[in-house]
Amino acid sequence: MRITRSVAGRRLRAASVATTGLTVSALLLSGCGGSSDSDKGADADGNITLTVADYGQFGYKEAGLFEKYQELNPKITVKEDTTAEEKNYYPKLLQQLNSGSGLADVQGIEVGRIKEIVDTKADSFADLSKAIGVDEWVSWKAKQATAPSGAVIGAGTDIGPMSLCYNRELFEKAGLPTDRAEVAKLTEGGWEDFLALGEQYKKKAPKDTYFMDSASAMFNAVVSSSPEQYYDASGKPIYQESASVEKGWKLAAEAASKKLTQGLAQFEDQWQAALRKSTVATVVCPAWMAGQISTYAGDANKGKWDITSAPGNASANWGGSFLAVPKSGKNVAEATKLVTWLTAPEQQAAVFKAIGVFPSNQGAYELPDVKNATLPYFNDAPIGQIYADGAKSIPEAVLGPKDGVIKDSISTQINNMEQRGTSPDKAWDAAVRTIDKAIG
Repeated sequence: MRITRSVAGRRLRAASVATTGLTVSALLLSGCGGSSDSDKGADADGNITLTVADYGQFGYKEAGLFEKYQELNPKITVKEDTTAEEKNYYPKLLQQLNSGSGLADVQGIEVGRIKEIVDTKADSFADLSKAIGVDEWVSWKAKQATAPSGAVIGAGTDIGPMSLCYNRELFEKAGLPTDRAEVAKLTEGGWEDFLALGEQYKKKAPKDTYFMDSASAMFNAVVSSSPEQYYDASGKPIYQESASVEKGWKLAAEAASKKLTQGLAQFEDQWQAALRKSTVATVVCPAWMAGQISTYAGDANKGKWDITSAPGNASANWGGSFLAVPKSGKNVAEATKLVTWLTAPEQQAAVFKAIGVFPSNQGAYELPDVKNATLPYFNDAPIGQIYADGAKSIPEAVLGPKDGVIKDSISTQINNMEQRGTSPDKAWDAAVRTIDKAIG
C-alpha cells in the first residue's frame, strides 16, 4: 500500500466540504508579480510557462488555483503534469534528477520520500527558506524538508492528522452507539479499546460485514503516533526494535486472528467495492481518507458515515506532500513565487474546501473555510475542528530514507495474515527479508 497525502495515487472527485466562502481579497493576498530577470524561460514578449509535475490529486485544479494565478499574473501560464500513481511518479523523478534533465519547474514530493531526497538530492533543489515563511508551517512539517545546511527544499502542502471514520448504520445494527462523542469515549484508551469495540461489533454484526477494512491501516496509525518509527535520529534503521512497530504489529496480528478485518488492500478494487456495499464498519481516517470514502461509497451512502477522533490520546500523521523547485529549471524565480503562493494559508484553505486535504500551514486553521468546515457526507462532522486539534499535537517523528519501502513491505505481510492466514512469525520474517534486501 502506497502511503500518500491524498488518494494513494488515484484521481478522485472531491468530498464536499461545507464552509463559508473564501473572499476574493483573501485569495489575492499572496499574488505575485511578473517574470524575473533570473528566469531564462521567457519568450520575446516576457511570457513564461511554468510546469508542475505531481501525482494523485493535489487539488489545485479542483480549487481553480492555477486559473486564479494566471489571472493575477497575465504573463504566466501554468501547466500541470499529473501521474496517477505515486509509485510510478517517484522512480521517474529519481531518474530525472540523476540525469539532470526532464524535470518540471515544480515537482511534488511525497512525505515517505522526502528524507531520501533531503539526504541525497538536496543540492538539486532551490532553498525556499527565505520565500515561504517556514514558521507558518507546523514545526515538524518544515523540518521534514530541511537539509543539514538549513536549506528548505520543499514547501509543505497538506498533512494527514488522524481520525476514525465509522459507518453509523452498521454500528446501529450491531447495537453500538452512533454518536461521535460516545464512540470516541469507547476508544479513549487507545487501539486496544478499538479492538475491544470490534469484538462487541462482531457479536451482533450484520451478515457479511466486518469491523474494519484493513489491519495494515491500523498498524500505520499506531506507528504514526510515535516519534520513533522506523529509523533513529542517527539514521539507523531500527524497525525491528521499534516499540511502535512492535505494538502495531501485535495489534494487527490480533485483529487478523480474531477476524475483525475484511483483509482488504486499501484503494484496490475490492476495497472500493466494500465501501460501496457497506461491508466495513470502520476505516482509519487521516484527513485525506474522507474523500476516498465518499467517492467509493457513493451517493447512496451519504449520511451513513461519521467521523470522530482517533483512538487514544496520541495524535498521528499519515501522509502529506511538498512542492519543490529544481535548481536546473529555466524559471526558478517564478516557480518559487508560484510555490509560495500555492502553499500560503488562503490557497491551502481553498484546496481543503475543494477536496478535503488538510493544510500544513497553520495560518489556514483560523480561516473560515477551515475553522468552520463540516462534511455533509459524514453527518456534518466538524472536520475543521477535529483535524486542527489533532494537527497541533502530532509528535515530531524521525523519518528515514526508506520509510515508504518499510511501510509497504510490512503492509503486504499484514495483508497476507488477513487474506492467506499466514502466521505472524512467518509474515514478519518475510517482511524483514524484503526490507533488508531493499535497504541494504
